[in-house]
Amino acid sequence: MQSRRRSLIEAITNVVVGYALAVVTQIVVFPWFGLQVSLGDNLAIGALFVTISLVRSYALRRVFERWR
Repeated sequence: MQSRRRSLIEAITNVVVGYALAVVTQIVVFPWFGLQVSLGDNLAIGALFVTISLVRSYALRRVFERWR
């Protein structure tokens, strides 16, 4: 069984990697759609999604641990 702390560490690691990938993807893909966004805005958009993703990942991990 995975502890709450290990679940949180796993979720944070997953989200940090996802954040870096998301920001790089936004920088590459947004211009294809005619969206000109500053680096600061890309980081802010990424941070918003990271927060949502972290909460989602942690909550789902805890649900699956409870079912186990």
